[in-house]
Amino acid sequence: MATSATGQPQFIASTGGNRSFSNAPLIKNEDADQIVVPDKTSWKNLFAYIGPGFLVSIAYIDPGNFETDLQSGAQYKYELLWIILVASCAALIIQSLAANLGVVTGKHLAEHCRNEYPKVPNFILWVLAEIAIVACDIPEVIGTAFALNMLFKIPVWIGVLLTGFSTLILLALQQYGVRKLEFLIAFLVFTMAGCFFAELGYAKPEAKEVLHGLFVPQLKGNGATGLAISLLGAMVMPHNLFLHSALVLSRKIPRSVRSIKEACRFYMIESGFALAVAFLINVSVISVSGAVCSSSNLNPEDQASCKDLDLNKASFLLRNVLGSWSSKLFAIALLASGQSSTITGTYAGQYVMQGFLDLRLKPWLRNFLTRCLAIVPSLIVALIGGSAGAGQLIIIASMILSFELPFALVPLLKFTSSKVKMGMHANSIAITAITWIIGSLIMIINVYYLATSFIKFLFHGNLKLVEVVFLGIFGFSAMAVYLAGVAYLVFRKNKEASHLLALTTHENQHSTNESGNASLYSLPREDIASMQLPSRSGTVDID
Repeated sequence: MATSATGQPQFIASTGGNRSFSNAPLIKNEDADQIVVPDKTSWKNLFAYIGPGFLVSIAYIDPGNFETDLQSGAQYKYELLWIILVASCAALIIQSLAANLGVVTGKHLAEHCRNEYPKVPNFILWVLAEIAIVACDIPEVIGTAFALNMLFKIPVWIGVLLTGFSTLILLALQQYGVRKLEFLIAFLVFTMAGCFFAELGYAKPEAKEVLHGLFVPQLKGNGATGLAISLLGAMVMPHNLFLHSALVLSRKIPRSVRSIKEACRFYMIESGFALAVAFLINVSVISVSGAVCSSSNLNPEDQASCKDLDLNKASFLLRNVLGSWSSKLFAIALLASGQSSTITGTYAGQYVMQGFLDLRLKPWLRNFLTRCLAIVPSLIVALIGGSAGAGQLIIIASMILSFELPFALVPLLKFTSSKVKMGMHANSIAITAITWIIGSLIMIINVYYLATSFIKFLFHGNLKLVEVVFLGIFGFSAMAVYLAGVAYLVFRKNKEASHLLALTTHENQHSTNESGNASLYSLPREDIASMQLPSRSGTVDID
């Protein structure tokens, strides 16, 4: 650890290797945009930590979530609510671990992967992370296209093309400040949430049935399993793990054991509140969809919509609350939801590229490239399958996110359970057991669904014997590679590495003064702050 001329410690961003930041301090001057956490014990410190969890939670109420919620409610009523409950609890634990990794080590998940794994596995993990970000952007593209269709009667495929310009619109709005933009987006999204809450009063779902769906796990048929995987993928997204571990690095936190524990605790509280709001929104969407579509008073048009429900047809669910304005207001909120999710995708893409490859792009360029990759499959499906095909693509994209989750989750679990990397802040035995059980269940469900669906396709797909043999060899080889990749991450031992930041072990705890305050601060990552979209200027101190 180097020390500056002023005596302020300068923490090193990397422990070695030919990397451009191997000898660079985490921050070069103290005037960078930052939020300073005061070196004292107070519940008011919570306000200094508010931000990352709410930004991450946007991904839990994006168009992909609404699409899967609507379909699960329309097809299975309340039977899949337990997936939302389990996924929300798992998300809270997993997102808290991602925040802890950044707080304790001063590096985010992608940077740890770059330092930990050889070049080839690191490159593969980067490709998978980029695919996950594109898969996350597909629902935003289609959701925006549906919103434009509802507002201006623009065909879905033209709306898909127009989403390529949403980046420019987003940047134009950000000249007024990203905070104001985020407040506007949150207001619109919560407006839609309020509409669904109000609609609950009209739909009046049976409380007993809702509670049964929340607490009694059940999966009736392969279709329910596929939708459950989509719900899981839409709730626990791989790119969110990279995002959360990086966003926490913008805070200036005292490097005492007490302050690090406080930061981890407050980040968990903040994430818990944000995810609880997202959980209630998702439950309300499923409940409204299930109650309305199972009602005996539906007209023939609404019954047809329920049988093939997607975002483009869902506005009729809010007709009791919004009347003739239901489609317009639903479209505006859907548009806001998609654009707010674009912000998190841009952040995550920046951090993933910087962490894995040590490369940086301007936010608008990064956003535009990701959007172009998402537009191609969305456009093809919209042209061939129309609105129904585009809605189905959202489900497929959510399933891809679920299949890719282990390649971000396993490294996170291994890093946060390692005393070599986390010191005394490593996961307890209980947390380690719970998180590995969660990860194992996700992988088992994914493999089970892949295997059963593939076998069903081979034997009931009216294929010729040669095609069955060829596809069988190819498919099962792909599954073997998938399992081998996960096994490599699970059983590979972490490299030995020294602690990056001071005062993270019991031995260093005694260097604090009698009041428990430390004279040392972890300086916020200037390279991380500079990759974020425009924000407040100047130093912010929370009294």
